[in-house]
Amino acid sequence: MNATRRTKAILSLSSAIATIALAPMALAQSDAGTASPATALPQEEPAAADIVVTGFRASLNSALNIKRNETASVDAIKAEDIAEFPDLNLAESLQRIPGVAISRVNGEGRNVTVRGLGPEYTRVRINGMEAIGTTGGTDNSGGVNRGRGFDFNIFSSDLFSNLSVRKTATADVEEGSLGGVVDLQTARPLDYKKPTAVLSAAASYNDLSGKTTPRLSGLVATQTDDGRFGVLLSVAYEERKIVEEGANITRWTYGGFNGGFAPTSTLPGKTIAQINDANPGTALFHPRIPGLVSYDIAQKRLGAAASVQFKPTDRTTISIDSLFSRLDGTRKEAQLQAISFSRSGSGKPQTVIRDGTVDGDNNIITGTFDNVDMRSQARYDVLKTEFYQVNGSIDQQLGDRVKINIMGGHAKSEFKNPIQTTVTIDAVNTGNFQYDFTSRFPTIAPGVDVANPATWSFVNGTSEVRIRPQTVDNAFTTAKGFVEWEANDMVTLKAGADWRKFEYDSTERRRLSGETVVAPLTAAELASMTTLFDGFGKGLNIPTGTPTAWIIPNLAAFISQGNIYGNPIYATGGVENATARGSYVTVKEEDLGIWGMTQFNLANAGLPIRGDLGIRYVKTDQFSTGYASRGTATNLVSADRTYKRWLPSINLVGNITDDLQVRFAAAKTLARAGISSLTPGGNLNVSGGNRSFSSGNPDLKPTSSKNLDVSIEWYPTQGAIYALAAFRKDIGTFVQTLSVGVPYASLGLPNSLLDGTTASPTDVFIVSQPVNSSGGILKGFEVNIQQPFSFLPGILSNFGVLANYTFVKSDIEYLTAANGSTSVTAPLVGLSRHAANATLYYETKKFQIRGSVAYRSKYLTAVPGTEGNAYNGTNRTINVDAQASYNITEKMKLSIEAINLTDTKNDQFVDETNRLNVLTHSGRQFNFGMRYAF
Repeated sequence: MNATRRTKAILSLSSAIATIALAPMALAQSDAGTASPATALPQEEPAAADIVVTGFRASLNSALNIKRNETASVDAIKAEDIAEFPDLNLAESLQRIPGVAISRVNGEGRNVTVRGLGPEYTRVRINGMEAIGTTGGTDNSGGVNRGRGFDFNIFSSDLFSNLSVRKTATADVEEGSLGGVVDLQTARPLDYKKPTAVLSAAASYNDLSGKTTPRLSGLVATQTDDGRFGVLLSVAYEERKIVEEGANITRWTYGGFNGGFAPTSTLPGKTIAQINDANPGTALFHPRIPGLVSYDIAQKRLGAAASVQFKPTDRTTISIDSLFSRLDGTRKEAQLQAISFSRSGSGKPQTVIRDGTVDGDNNIITGTFDNVDMRSQARYDVLKTEFYQVNGSIDQQLGDRVKINIMGGHAKSEFKNPIQTTVTIDAVNTGNFQYDFTSRFPTIAPGVDVANPATWSFVNGTSEVRIRPQTVDNAFTTAKGFVEWEANDMVTLKAGADWRKFEYDSTERRRLSGETVVAPLTAAELASMTTLFDGFGKGLNIPTGTPTAWIIPNLAAFISQGNIYGNPIYATGGVENATARGSYVTVKEEDLGIWGMTQFNLANAGLPIRGDLGIRYVKTDQFSTGYASRGTATNLVSADRTYKRWLPSINLVGNITDDLQVRFAAAKTLARAGISSLTPGGNLNVSGGNRSFSSGNPDLKPTSSKNLDVSIEWYPTQGAIYALAAFRKDIGTFVQTLSVGVPYASLGLPNSLLDGTTASPTDVFIVSQPVNSSGGILKGFEVNIQQPFSFLPGILSNFGVLANYTFVKSDIEYLTAANGSTSVTAPLVGLSRHAANATLYYETKKFQIRGSVAYRSKYLTAVPGTEGNAYNGTNRTINVDAQASYNITEKMKLSIEAINLTDTKNDQFVDETNRLNVLTHSGRQFNFGMRYAF
């Protein structure tokens, strides 16, 4: 963000904060003579058949009532109207909740972090049933989700009526979360008093791609006259076409890595021994693969929700809910890379440093080089995710004081990447290559004409054809039930059991002969199978010398003319392929929970205290398989284990006055290890200059935590809250990924696995494995303010504000040696120390407008880092969004929404010196829509 935009954002927030600071005094004066204790009491949430929420302010009021009346710490977001959620993306709605931060991929929210704990530590339930949704991302955004985290970009928000985040544990909620439990609720037919139909249509425009795409949604609900039977169907469809592009450096490494630079290299004031120092603690660092990248992304998202409800008697409700979503996408990728800096053998050892500048952190931030191997890369992906869930429940009242609930269902997420094809071409030993990292967006200036087909070659042993189709499937089956007995007006006893079976299966295929084994092309043949990629750099202010166009492989020509899908040398294999078999992982997990709890409200006894006290017993059975090499043989291996835990919890709420309450909660919680981490197998990968070997760990212990939460909440008037919450989590048996550099020859694997690759047994591979560390303490606080300005005169009474700030600090011990002999202390991966959100809105019966700012400070993504870097991370983000709507009639509404107005960059770094890793942007999104209620 430039200085002007940053200043405007700060001024907007400052104005809002100043107004908030004056609000309590104005409220005190306004309400002093008119308010009675009764008017300060929370308004009860209406019965299901009476739910009528229209407008942004009304949705805030409804959500606040949920928070106020819960005994656990719960924050909610309600739909503004039928089939109309406040934001187009579920994650972007959730970020308005205190303690919630999101990560965006391709311009929209993908994952959430709750109180510093990332998506692996957050469970998601849809209509009361746990589920996992999986999508694929670019390599620099995490790639395919193979863990327990939930990808929110699968769904359109129009399918949902309510979101909530449960931050403290209760015995009746399934275990598995340290940060929070996110509940997504679709609409049900008996929520409405009469037959209802709504249709919405919108056009979406992205200013970087310059493309306009459609967005449609509709809902139909009907009920019998007696209100005992109802049917609802909701459908949403949208298309997205965006471009994401920028610099892609693929980390930094030290001079002595991959054989060091050519002995004739020179740097002012440095000897060749210093240039090629192999000790990361004293060595000089350089960008590993300085390059440029552009992604052209197209998506189609179709979703549908259906619900049937039947009330045969006043005491019985039967509900059947189903949800379907399909996300189809394609991604075209163009990259220009200086691959020499990461290529051993004929790459880096032949590259000569002619001149350069070393900064105070031992980074070679500018340089001129000869004998640099350039690479141009084109990749095409087809990405498909299908999610479906069906579940049914029965609520039965037995007499006046006994209630039972039975629920069962099945959810499945199927991700397929049936086409992932990459072709690279090379220009070897080029002269006068230059880079300059003195500005955040670097100068990357090849010394040859990269827009000339004659510059490039397609050579066996150097150029690559990668064909890597893959799949990831997740399935959940759930059965649970409970019985509730209202012992008296003050105490209710509950007991229940739940059973869940989780199944995970992943596959991949790769080329059998090796990805550098290609059918070479003459210069004339190659010229006919390439194309010019141009137009790079819009909105990036790229430095002079950085190209905006370069030659890339024409994948369609390589398929038709090069026959890469038919020529036997390009044949793929699965388990029989050393570099693919590590992706063949299956995990089956069964969780049994038995719980009991007491809910109480002692107001009738003269004590203004309510709450719950309970305990949950959990038994987990896990069985996993994978492929592992033992000498020259490769075997399918399996592992199984069982563990049990007792998880107590307590939540207390004390009403100090009618509008002031305090909360206290204590609990023991656990989160199970990432699902793909439990494989007993391993995976070898050689891709361009990347060399890695990863293995699982079926003996990983679940991450456990002992939690304390306290808060104070003041509700001065309807729709307003001023709250302060503090929390502490003592995290033990934390699961981390330990990555170390090891020569391939030391791995105990056969050298034959490297056949067909550019790697040699002397190359250093990044070896990673999940391990248990001793954990540490996480603590923080939240400030939450929500205030309608209804106490102000005239037009000012239509304004309102909501704002929150979260501070989180953690000290987690990370192992840095496989034997546990050394470690470092750093923040929890995914934790932003500071996060803040603010929304200023104006609303009348006809017109509504609001603007929102979301801030997230930098966070780490890997500790320790690789190749001598202390860690990897993502720098701070500031996202500004806005929305306005106008009601032409009571039934028709026009709207406009602007997302990412400041075109915030995806700025990733390595090491504490903030070495640039990735810097991309995806433009601003504008949506113009119309909504009609029949």
